[in-house]
Amino acid sequence: MNLLLLEEADFIAADRVILRDRRLVHLHEVHRADEGDSLRVGRLAGLMGKGRILRLGPQEAELQVTFDQPPPPKLPITLLLALPRPKMLKRTLQTVATLGVARLVLLNSYRVEKSFWQTPFLEPAAIREQLILGLEQARDTVLPEVSIEKRFKPFVEDRLPALADRTLGLVGHPGDFPACPRGLPLDQPVTLAIGPEGGWIPYEVDKLREAGLQPVQLGERILRVETAVTALLARLY
Repeated sequence: MNLLLLEEADFIAADRVILRDRRLVHLHEVHRADEGDSLRVGRLAGLMGKGRILRLGPQEAELQVTFDQPPPPKLPITLLLALPRPKMLKRTLQTVATLGVARLVLLNSYRVEKSFWQTPFLEPAAIREQLILGLEQARDTVLPEVSIEKRFKPFVEDRLPALADRTLGLVGHPGDFPACPRGLPLDQPVTLAIGPEGGWIPYEVDKLREAGLQPVQLGERILRVETAVTALLARLY
C-alpha cells in the first residue's frame, strides 16, 4: 500500500491510532518497519499526512499521526458499468477507486449472467474492501459513491436522464461510431456507460441514446472490462 488508510475505530486519541489487522501485517512484512519510522497516512474521508511508529509489536502497532494535506480531487465522472464477472469485479472496483471515479453504478445488461448477481463480492463490505485497496494504491482517502441497479430499463428511462443532465454523456461501444474524446478539461463532468465484454445489445444502446448518451469507440479491438475502464478514463482525462 502507498497510503496507510485509517478509520475512526483506529483512533485512541486525536493524534494516536492502534493497528491490529492486515495493516499491521503489512508494516511487518512489506514495509519492514521499525519504531520511529514515518509513513504516509490518510484518514478515511479526510486529510492525509504523516504517521510515526511509536510502538511496533507482533499484536499491534501504535502510531502518532498528523494530517495536513487534502486528497487528490476526484474525476467528475459517473461510471455506469455492466456488472462484470465476479473475479473481474474485484479488480475493476480497485481500478475505479485508484483512478478517482466519483460515482459508480453497477448495472444489469442482457449479456450479464444472472449468476453474477449472486456473488458475495456484491455485499457492501466486500465492495468497500476492494475500494479501500484502490484508495491505498492511489493515495486517496475518499470512497467512490457506489449504487447497484439490477433493472436496466427502469434505471435508464426513469433515473439516468437526470443523472446525465448537464454532463457529456458517452457509451463505450465497439462499432462504426466516433472516436472517444481525448483530453477533456478536468472540470468537464461526464456520464460514461461501459458494457460487458461483448458490448451492449442494440436495444440497450438505443435506450442509452434516448437518455442522452452518445456511442463512442476505441478501435476494433474488444477489451476486457477492466482494460476498457482504464483506457477510456485515461483517454478522457
